[in-house]
Amino acid sequence: MIPVTRQEVLGLYRKIFRIAKKWQSASGQIEETIKEKEYIKSEAKTLFRKNKNVTDPKLIKQCVEECEARIEIGLHYNIPYPRPIHLPPMGLAHKQGRTLRHQEKLRKISKPIYLKSHDEVS
Repeated sequence: MIPVTRQEVLGLYRKIFRIAKKWQSASGQIEETIKEKEYIKSEAKTLFRKNKNVTDPKLIKQCVEECEARIEIGLHYNIPYPRPIHLPPMGLAHKQGRTLRHQEKLRKISKPIYLKSHDEVS
């Protein structure tokens, strides 16, 4: 596993701001475009500042992968916001015990990489 360098992380940060600068909303409305540009910038600043003291190479790699996934999904769908996921409800589990813990574990594992930090920041 090749460790992620500082230059790669800074390159991602610059890439996000270049994308925000050229961003056009799907509707084409100026107000919506401005709002989405500001969201992209503020989300990037928040997440990069939150993770600036991370030193574990595995965790850094995971953050970089999440960032790249969110960029690709945002560009593909032309939506800057994380796409929601639909997980089955935990209505069948008892309020305590092994079944509930098992379902919580499955829900955590099934969450896509591009949503790992979204819940922590929101």
